[in-house]
Amino acid sequence: MSVVWVDASSGASGDMLLGALVGAGVPLSVIASAVDAVAPEPVDLAAAPVTRGALAATRCHVEIADSVHHRTWTDVRALLTAAALDGAVRDLALRVFERLAEAEGAVHGISPEEVHFHEVGALDAIADVVGVCAGFVHLGAGEVVVSPVAVGSGSIRAAHGTLPVPPPAVARLLTGVPSFAGPSGHPEMELCTPTGAALLATLATSWGDQPAMTTRAIGIGAGSRNPEGWSNTLRLLIGDRAVGDDIAPTELVIEANIDDLEPRLIPGALDALLAAGANDAWVTPILMKKGRPAYTLHALTRPGAAEAVRRVFFRETSTIGVREHEVVKHALPREMLTVNVEGHPIAVKAACLDDEVVNLQPEWDDVARAAAALDRPAIDVLAEAKAAALAAVTTRRGRGATI
Repeated sequence: MSVVWVDASSGASGDMLLGALVGAGVPLSVIASAVDAVAPEPVDLAAAPVTRGALAATRCHVEIADSVHHRTWTDVRALLTAAALDGAVRDLALRVFERLAEAEGAVHGISPEEVHFHEVGALDAIADVVGVCAGFVHLGAGEVVVSPVAVGSGSIRAAHGTLPVPPPAVARLLTGVPSFAGPSGHPEMELCTPTGAALLATLATSWGDQPAMTTRAIGIGAGSRNPEGWSNTLRLLIGDRAVGDDIAPTELVIEANIDDLEPRLIPGALDALLAAGANDAWVTPILMKKGRPAYTLHALTRPGAAEAVRRVFFRETSTIGVREHEVVKHALPREMLTVNVEGHPIAVKAACLDDEVVNLQPEWDDVARAAAALDRPAIDVLAEAKAAALAAVTTRRGRGATI
């Protein structure tokens, strides 16, 4: 399981992420094949070395023919669902586009299903999102830490007229996570696009500075513009968690006892904690003084995301105080594989202990999607996916391959 640190301190966009992935060693063919599986019209990808400011970087250019199609979220969802994609790639891409549609719908005061906007429907957006998701799945990125995101300042011209920077959709996509205008001396321009914001918000497992890690590869992706005196780039550092006598993978548990919150608000609070960068969030029923039933709301988070997580406690619940303590987390190495149940791809997470596979868990969204399409009980599809994954693992190990 790789750890990836995304340095978005100079901004983020889909093409910057694509360039950084290629610069870090992800084959362009991996990205292109995933894009080709989804795109309904021809899309060509080309990567080339460039310089941005004083830095050498990789520019990944998406070349498309002029298209009159302004696809909706419904259209894009249908394309992704029908495409012959790896299950993990499909799931990531669906979540990214869903975030984009929800943000644009909220900005314009309509439901996501009613949104008809070229930003999501454009072929280059489809290529950016699907390509980046394919690249991160190829890396086996089990942990993705994202720095505070530079969003820029000033104003831009868009399809709906002049908009402030950050644009409303970017501001909404990055709600609850660290962002800032940009380092001192940044040009007055848009530094983070809606596509870049949606990708980072979906990929991030936590937010903050570079974690303790042993770096294996570095990728620097270039933006399309090259303003004087500014490095319009995004960096990826890819490696393994550094663990030893002097470096422990410490995380924080932040929690609060709550006895006066409408219970129907609790699922939303859990979702908000995860969106803010918590690695996990859960609720424990408790009994407080005077026999009052209550809940303890818990969040497990990296220190870099702690402030954003604390803010969720105070904004989304009735608590006026939280407590926290450090914990040491031990996680098994994991790998994603894909199996098929009657033609429907299902991603499966495999966890290993001393090279022995000790846990196989199919992704529930894939199981539910396949069960609905096949009109079969989800429990049967789940069992069949586990059996197929076990058979695939046994075959690979029999050939001497590692999982």
